Amino acid sequence: MNYIKTFYRFIRDIFKNKRLLIDLAKNDFKSRYMGSYLGALWAFIQPMITVFIFWFIFDIGFRSAPVQDFPFILWLMVGMFPWFFISESLSNGTNAILANSFLVKKVVFRVSLLPIVQITSALVIHLFFILILLGMFMLYGQKPTVYWFQIFYYLFCTIILMLGISWATSAIVVFFRDMSQIIGMVIQFGFWLTPVFWSLTQIPEKYRFIIEYNPMNYIIQGYRDSLINNVWFWEKMDATIYYWAVSALFLFGGAIIFRKLRPHFADVL
Repeated sequence: MNYIKTFYRFIRDIFKNKRLLIDLAKNDFKSRYMGSYLGALWAFIQPMITVFIFWFIFDIGFRSAPVQDFPFILWLMVGMFPWFFISESLSNGTNAILANSFLVKKVVFRVSLLPIVQITSALVIHLFFILILLGMFMLYGQKPTVYWFQIFYYLFCTIILMLGISWATSAIVVFFRDMSQIIGMVIQFGFWLTPVFWSLTQIPEKYRFIIEYNPMNYIIQGYRDSLINNVWFWEKMDATIYYWAVSALFLFGGAIIFRKLRPHFADVL
């Protein structure tokens, strides 16, 4: 019951401090490009260059064959863009406390909000990616459908999972600095263990359950279901229930770990 009350107070504090969260996210966003002539514009230039490189390599160079009768470049981008958001949120969320250690000693500031700042900062870039993606779909002659709105559901799924994991890792890394390197390795392995660059149908059916246990698979497949396959999330109820069970485990587990370690942050930082 105490943990439920704590979680409720946390949600309440998010709304109470939403102005502060937005300001911190803006400052974090700007600080990444401080000192460069173009400043925060690099956050949007880099995605455009990434899209151009992938388009040139796979559509012009390799002339990759369609996947599920869909242009390969679009199929790939639908998987790559949410993975960019996942990897950036997890990487920056893990270092949220270390990067803002000056706020830890401020009694009036709820430190558990810091991972949200990093996720919000990554979200700005991801929303820009989504606009690029939808624009590419229309350039390739794909008409908008009501299924496209389902992206926001999977976006919410991603934020909840990343928050739960980041609470745990951002608290642990304060005492165990190698956690940052471990998360970097997890992101690398996770990329290839998630069907971003390849289709789940390429895996023998008897082994597919291994990939399906990966919660990131639900998100990547969800984006493709929204933009390519035209499948609602409730049509995959078993996968949806499993995903939210895992997300709830990470969310409450991360909150418990953060709450237990929070009183000792100032002694180490």
